[in-house]
Amino acid sequence: MGLNWNEIKSRALLFSKTWADACNEDSQAKPFWIDFFEIFGITNKRVATFELNVKKLGGAQGFVDLFWPGVLLVEHKSRGKNLDDALDQAVGYLHHLPERDLPQLVVVCDFARFRLHRLATGETVEFELKHLHKHVKLFGLLAGYKVQDIQAEDPVNIKAAERMGRLHDALKASGYSGHALEVLLVRLLFCLFADDTGIFQPAQSFRDFVEERTAPDGSDLGPRLGQLFQVLNTHESQRSKAIDEQLGQFAYINGRLFEETLPMADFNTAMREALLDACALDWSAISPAIFGSLFQSIMDDKARRNLGAHYTSEANILKLIKPLFLDELHAEFERVKGHRNKLFEFHKKLRQLTFFDPACGCGNFLVISYRELRELELKVLRADHELSAHKGQLAVDVHGLIGVNVDQFYGIEIEEFPAQIAQVALWLVDHQMNLRVSVEFGLYFARIPLKSSPQIRHANALRLDWHEVLPAERCSYVLGNPPFLGKTYQSKEQKADLAAVMQGIHGAGDLDFVCGWYVLAAQYMQGRTGIQAAFVSTNSITQGEQVAVLWGEMQRLGMHTHFAHRTFQWSNEASGKAAVHCVIVGIGPEDQTSKTIYEYEDIKGMPHAVPVKHINAYLVDAPDVLLSKRRTPICKVPEMAYGSKPTDGGHLLMDDAEKNALVAAEPQAAKWVRPFLGAEEFINSKPRWCLWLVDCPPKDLRLMPDVLKRVQAVKEMRQSSTKLATISLSETPALFGEIRQPTDGNYLLIPLHSSEMRSYVPIGFCDATTVCGNANAMIPDATLFHFGILTSAMHNAFMRFTCGRLESRFRYSNTIVYNNYPWPGFAGEPLSDKHRTAIEQAAQCVLDARAQFASSSLADLYDPLTMPPALLKAHQKLDTAVDAAYQPSGGKKSYASDAERVAFLFELYQRITSLLPVPVTKRTQKTKTTEVYSV
Repeated sequence: MGLNWNEIKSRALLFSKTWADACNEDSQAKPFWIDFFEIFGITNKRVATFELNVKKLGGAQGFVDLFWPGVLLVEHKSRGKNLDDALDQAVGYLHHLPERDLPQLVVVCDFARFRLHRLATGETVEFELKHLHKHVKLFGLLAGYKVQDIQAEDPVNIKAAERMGRLHDALKASGYSGHALEVLLVRLLFCLFADDTGIFQPAQSFRDFVEERTAPDGSDLGPRLGQLFQVLNTHESQRSKAIDEQLGQFAYINGRLFEETLPMADFNTAMREALLDACALDWSAISPAIFGSLFQSIMDDKARRNLGAHYTSEANILKLIKPLFLDELHAEFERVKGHRNKLFEFHKKLRQLTFFDPACGCGNFLVISYRELRELELKVLRADHELSAHKGQLAVDVHGLIGVNVDQFYGIEIEEFPAQIAQVALWLVDHQMNLRVSVEFGLYFARIPLKSSPQIRHANALRLDWHEVLPAERCSYVLGNPPFLGKTYQSKEQKADLAAVMQGIHGAGDLDFVCGWYVLAAQYMQGRTGIQAAFVSTNSITQGEQVAVLWGEMQRLGMHTHFAHRTFQWSNEASGKAAVHCVIVGIGPEDQTSKTIYEYEDIKGMPHAVPVKHINAYLVDAPDVLLSKRRTPICKVPEMAYGSKPTDGGHLLMDDAEKNALVAAEPQAAKWVRPFLGAEEFINSKPRWCLWLVDCPPKDLRLMPDVLKRVQAVKEMRQSSTKLATISLSETPALFGEIRQPTDGNYLLIPLHSSEMRSYVPIGFCDATTVCGNANAMIPDATLFHFGILTSAMHNAFMRFTCGRLESRFRYSNTIVYNNYPWPGFAGEPLSDKHRTAIEQAAQCVLDARAQFASSSLADLYDPLTMPPALLKAHQKLDTAVDAAYQPSGGKKSYASDAERVAFLFELYQRITSLLPVPVTKRTQKTKTTEVYSV
């Protein structure tokens, strides 16, 4: 157990008095510094070298008065000597020291004065010997009191992972791999951290052990580490009486961390050097919240190349835990902090809370939650101390008062290595917080040996009964960031895992992998009180076809949504960062009167909180509407179809050059070449062509050998397919695989995918001679009225909240978006001619505004930065006309946000669908249900 600050200060005062008259460097400097170390309880061990021979800057030989590698360099002078010169001399020695030996502190002293220079920050402090007790905390690292402001983005995190990576690679290359390697690395991580944070005393004990007690060639390093691990797993009272003194100084750790006997690892010179390089870093500065992810990434070659890109930032973790529990706990603390008894009960409550992450990975959500809970407990201790001081009770029994511990935290992780890291990471942050408390109250506090452990289970969370890890009646909060994985990215095993969870849920095969955790959390919480959950998820679970499947089941299980973050970019601050468009949804079995939606004007920015009465599955303050796939529209409007699908391997499609070459070689082919539009070509005005041979007589086709080559290539491509439907299409290789093209007139083209940056999805009219590809949807015989509604702010808002996404781009759907859209005039009063005419005139104005910029593509026209004012004004006029058409149905004259528009449209949807016939449910041979709607 370390000394408390009061005792250290008392020793510093005595030291100052003892050495008040010292003046001679030659005879008194060495005993002065030996006595100085005893202030901090460092005795009976040589921690530093006196008169170390090194080269000065310039190459001349010199002698460092005192050197403790990685910790302290001292240049001592006789009383009255110039300290400026002494500091220059001391700094000069640094240039020829190995990087890993560079000290954290450089001190110059003439007995009467100390000048301390902190190498990392450049900070310099000078004080007199008689004031040493006032400044003794500057030497806190010698006593195990070193506390740093832990920064997630501190480069030391990546440096540490890189150095551990080099050690990992060398061990693996030597044949030491698998479970043994993972456990060894986790143990070394703990030792490195313990060396810099006071767990091992004196500081750098592990580094000194490796450097001084193992051979330079590394030949005995493996056995010596094994011996050390055995010591760390043995209580001091049970150790051999003849134990090596340097080994005997290591504290008993427990926690079963060093319990397992590992195969002996073989080291060489380079591997020993790699370990010592890792020792040289300041491990007290690492952030356990992100280091776990970095540490795990050293095991993956691909992740290593982009080290630092895949950890979850603390800011994003706080977006989840603050509304889930932290904000409420801080508010409660503010209410009780002035009342001793209430404060006591609140502190007891903190100790009773439990946290469960069923997809914990390296534990970053648990680590940040634990750190924040300990920060709150520190506030409680401060408040209690202040209340005690008013009554004349100044002492604080830190050991008796700290109650929050790592055994309140539970997790499940499918991979063994991250599960081990998660447990150690929680111990690391626990010790960092213990150091905070130690500095705050001047009483050294460390939970060594480890008596409490986090409960991290290495298992498959989708197959394990969560009650085995933590019974639901004991759980306070379920939280985390489960794996996303859309259906096309799930492995066969993952699909089977998800299917096991989703038994009996129709349409579950279309769900993202994360949905398994939502359903299991709902089952886990069902019917219980005092428990809540929140997960980070891809925004796809609140959009498109997944909504009705997942949230229908969540409603069946009695879940209510308490808070939600709408779509934002989930990323970190590292270069090459991974970014995903996410939502956070907080749920529970009990309804709450106070709910909050967090909105983002900029998905990369910070949200603003909006209090709401209700949150539905689309994260809108609106009724619980679930939009299922529909075959036909809920309103009497033209049906929307997909464009024609080539299924041709590209052989029927041509760019300008290919088309020109074909027509030049076979002029008769020109008759059978038509313009072709995919979404990309339509939006960006890219010319593309296709062979449209629907009505081509066989005789004419045989007279075009180059065209026949393309047809033959289509046939071969289709025949080589593994899909029976595609193989059958090889019988008609001259035709598109699916043909839906109108034969005459115009049609309205809607690209299925469009940038989320646009306020309006670009749509437009096309002539039937232009072939619409299957990257688009189309409405044959559409009118200006239909164009006006579909290109309005009202419809675009509905689309943004209900459509699926491809990455972050909008993915339009006729079955979810168009067929469920509530048009004006279908929920009561029919649409008036006045409103219809106003919409048609405004729609024509939009087309006229586009025509003014005939050389610009729709991508140019609808880019928010380049949209012409004339077009923007035309759209605003159209929006006003469309909004007015909805007013007879209860719509507003104007709307503050898209969410407000969608809330109204959901209410309108309910009114319209209540007038429809009851869906007929038919059961197929596979027992799946199909909904058939009559309009």
